[in-house]
Amino acid sequence: MPWAISDTPTGRVRLHWGAQGSGEPVVLVMGHLFSGDMWYPAIPALAEHYRVIYFDNRGTGRSSATSTASVADMASDVTAVMDAADVESAHVYGVSMGGGIVLQLAEDSPTRVRSMVLGCTAMRSPEYPLPRPPGFLARQLKYRVPTRMLKPVLRKRLYGPIAPPAAVECDLDVLCRMRFSARGVYAQDLAIAGYDMTPDRIATLPQPALVLHGTADEAVPHAAAVKLTETLPNARLVTYEGAGHNYLVDVGARANVDVLEFLADRTQKAGNRT
Repeated sequence: MPWAISDTPTGRVRLHWGAQGSGEPVVLVMGHLFSGDMWYPAIPALAEHYRVIYFDNRGTGRSSATSTASVADMASDVTAVMDAADVESAHVYGVSMGGGIVLQLAEDSPTRVRSMVLGCTAMRSPEYPLPRPPGFLARQLKYRVPTRMLKPVLRKRLYGPIAPPAAVECDLDVLCRMRFSARGVYAQDLAIAGYDMTPDRIATLPQPALVLHGTADEAVPHAAAVKLTETLPNARLVTYEGAGHNYLVDVGARANVDVLEFLADRTQKAGNRT
């Protein structure tokens, strides 16, 4: 995998990225704590039709870390990866914190975002308060204890009642092998706490958007996805009954089919305009 360099106000980061497939570019932006490895349920299906570009967020995988960060900094990281991949504009797919990064990118660099796929994502509003950064003791438990010891908590937090047990165990195995920096992931916590994509800002984003969300999401309530879809000018919501925060595992190929149909529709409409 090659590297991209992102210079931001909170520091310079070295970003590890890769690509599979060919065709129109689709950039994948992962959520809090997880590296690009966690896109494994989606990459093979998407790469059959598109050039899929994925990377490790700062503080995860092989990318370097900073002590603090903002969502705007991490949106700049995405543009750095796109520059390194020689991509001027792309469909951009983000989950959880990654969805917030995509919304920020769409505002900061609108010409670079052809469309948005927003999975388990919320905007900042009084109805859906963002988590505060964990204190020192909570950080030690969350980021210093081996991930395999937290499996019972992760099973409850990440997956819904419809999740296939074998798929959950496979996902947890990938997660336990994943690398991250405690310092870098705490910087992601700070970025989330400062996330400020509010309804008035989101209402100005013209890019077509597909919003994906499970009804059993314990991290971001489904009602937040409904509100996000109502606020975006050109968005459609797909709901997965019984799916949790990690709907990519819970519903498997269904989510990939929904994304591929959305992207194909975008491609057809763009072709009709030319």
